[in-house]
Amino acid sequence: MKSVQFMLLIIAVLVNAGSVSAQTWTQTSAPMTNWTAVTCSADGVELAAFAGGGVVYISTNSGVTWNPSTNAPTGSLRVASSADGTKLTAAVNGGGIYRSVDSGQTWTQTSAPNKTWVSIASSADGNKLAALAAVFPPPDFYTSNDGGNTWNTNASPYDRWGDLACSSDGNILVACGSLGTTLVSTNFGSSWTETNLNTLLISAASSADGSRLMVAKSETMYVSTNFGFDWTQINTPSIGRITLSADGSKLAAVGYSGYMTNLSTYVSTDFGATWTTNVLPSIDYWASVKPLASSADGNKLVAVVNGGGIWTSQTTPMPQLNLATTDSNLKFSWLVPSTNFVLQQSSDLSNWEDVTDAPSLNLTNLQEEVVISPTDNSGFFRLESR
Repeated sequence: MKSVQFMLLIIAVLVNAGSVSAQTWTQTSAPMTNWTAVTCSADGVELAAFAGGGVVYISTNSGVTWNPSTNAPTGSLRVASSADGTKLTAAVNGGGIYRSVDSGQTWTQTSAPNKTWVSIASSADGNKLAALAAVFPPPDFYTSNDGGNTWNTNASPYDRWGDLACSSDGNILVACGSLGTTLVSTNFGSSWTETNLNTLLISAASSADGSRLMVAKSETMYVSTNFGFDWTQINTPSIGRITLSADGSKLAAVGYSGYMTNLSTYVSTDFGATWTTNVLPSIDYWASVKPLASSADGNKLVAVVNGGGIWTSQTTPMPQLNLATTDSNLKFSWLVPSTNFVLQQSSDLSNWEDVTDAPSLNLTNLQEEVVISPTDNSGFFRLESR
């Protein structure tokens, strides 16, 4: 077996980097309407925004331009997206569940029953779906492992459910309710474990691997770093709906005050220890269902406003380049970034060239991966922004 000894240089070359912590919001060209929810792909390029009355707009360029969808579902929608943004799922509150496999251009209704759906979650590949309903009597929890073609019901303790989140593979689920119940499943909802968090919570989030889970409402947030076995309370601002980066380090939330009328957004880049506040101008009300979406790296944020427009925020990614060896090959990986990065190699630190192998997205951890067979015994590698 060939021995590989490589010197690895990890560099992220930033173009027009500015301040890494700066959070600036820009209103997009999307129309002004009663937006209720938004979702995005892992890289933040594919966006889908939803309003009442079957109004769905799609952007394939990070919100620069928007186009309306056809035969979109009507009603108040709960939405989820696959990692590549091609598979979208929309659950109608008081109706059925709809799917799009062409980035929201066209929609078909699945076989799911009409329910008072309150939340839906999707695995990264878009095949595993989980949905919660807030209707008594049970069943109130449904799953599909074939992209919504068929649905199964699974028993769960009844609550007036608020939100649901899942890991990238769909197996780890966390659900929280307004009656004080928070449940965790490690087997795609086949069985549930009730936590000791007996408090009203409305928002849930999960890291890509499901090890880091979060549930929140107002100044109350609980974090688990071991798949929901133990929980720690974190002091937060008055936040509403939350998002979480794939590695669990970056959080974003909209302000919570009454009916989402606090016009601030909040961002944490240190697992919730500290928060940065930013106020969006000319905004009256947040969307009530899912006002915020985040890219996998947490640097691209999209916010929708009830009676207003759609806003985006982009901070500079600084992806960490990871290296693993397999026999005589090298596997490089980095969290899928919200701006374009290219893997480069050099033998002398002066002359750099692009690695021609295209990265593939690992759907279990949302890492871009490149496997190469080195021809020399030493070398240098870096990520360069484009």
